[in-house]
Amino acid sequence: MQKENEKTLEPDVMRAMAEFLSGLWFEDDFRDQPEYLSEIFETILLTEMGDDLDLRIRMVSSIRTSKLLANALGSFTDKEINNACKKIMNA
Repeated sequence: MQKENEKTLEPDVMRAMAEFLSGLWFEDDFRDQPEYLSEIFETILLTEMGDDLDLRIRMVSSIRTSKLLANALGSFTDKEINNACKKIMNA
């Protein structure tokens, strides 16, 4: 993570986000990630480890973040997202 108040150009940030999103296409479908995380975390919650409140908070946060990503991009095709990422990275 960069230090606060460093000079960062907005195109650099957008390019980094585009590279991140582009990298998602090499993984399983991101649209399924909230469900996968929920299954994993539900299993963990049944164990003694699941009693840790900090862990529970991080799990809920991870699911929420994953849902936000899936909701934000879910209506677009993989090709549309990939083309947008390429356009941003080449800008």
